[in-house]
Amino acid sequence: MTRLARESGLLFPPNPGAGEQSQIGGNVATNAGGPRAFKYGVTGNWVTGLEVVVAPGDLIRVGGARRKDVAGYDLRSLFVGSEGTLGIVTSVWLRFVPAPAAVARLAAFYPDLASGCRAIEQLVGSGVVPSALEYADGGAVEIGRGSFPGPLPAHTRFIVLIELDGSAAEVAAQQAEAAGALAHGSIGSLVAADARAGAELWRWRDGLSSAVTAVRGGRLGEDIVVPLDRLAEVIGGVAQIGARHGLEACSWGHAGDGNVHANFLVPAEDADAQSAAAAAALELCDFAVSLGGSISGEHGTGWLKRGRIERHWGPVAAGLHTAIKTAFDPKNLFNPGKKT
Repeated sequence: MTRLARESGLLFPPNPGAGEQSQIGGNVATNAGGPRAFKYGVTGNWVTGLEVVVAPGDLIRVGGARRKDVAGYDLRSLFVGSEGTLGIVTSVWLRFVPAPAAVARLAAFYPDLASGCRAIEQLVGSGVVPSALEYADGGAVEIGRGSFPGPLPAHTRFIVLIELDGSAAEVAAQQAEAAGALAHGSIGSLVAADARAGAELWRWRDGLSSAVTAVRGGRLGEDIVVPLDRLAEVIGGVAQIGARHGLEACSWGHAGDGNVHANFLVPAEDADAQSAAAAAALELCDFAVSLGGSISGEHGTGWLKRGRIERHWGPVAAGLHTAIKTAFDPKNLFNPGKKT
């Protein structure tokens, strides 16, 4: 879909991870986000309608091609992100926009977490709205240092990556303002000279997952989100929680909207380490909630996070989740055990 949109001069902005492999049905089921969610929002912001099979086998349509639809409850949004627990999505109507005329990508380097997060807040406060605003913490930087596509100062312990898009004039103006905001506390920067260099920078960011997995042969990834002003606390907390459980840990993520992808490194065949990682992940989720955040930023709850809805929402709201599930699926046939 992403490729077909590009070939038609269009853009599907959410750009979820593994965008060339993931399927739109899965993106809708989890309300997936991605790097561009900071500017453009998550998948649900771009879904205008759905065709869904609901119990006991009826086909319904909610929304569609019309631009406005405010009659009744917002069932479309209820199905988006429901992870297949309320029905089976068979068709999706999506909204696209013209592809931007210009794109710029750059990286800024910092000696520590605190200075990097201050620069992120400075950038957001400047009024510049990048299409993507990413970070990599010290642990991720060390693992990916050898493959970084350009000079990287030796004392770098935090990297901020941004993407700007729009008209050529808009991007040029935003780039100048963003560079000024990111300069505070920075020990260097890199501006991608052309589209190829920009793609290499983003490939490095996308490749962190594989590089981190290769260190010990496995990892447990956790997807949480916190308010932007608590970002430094939760990034530091990832390493501290990992250490308490005897695990190496690092993180990267979508800094602009506080979405942290935490990673606890484990040997693939070490059951004790995997149990420790599961305990660390649960502690991290509780920590995120205590900071006003959520147990999931963009990938839903799935099977691994079962039982955590009440920890996040509390008993009353969790009870409403259960009531909605029962109303749509009284026999509990659609993905039982998910979204609980």
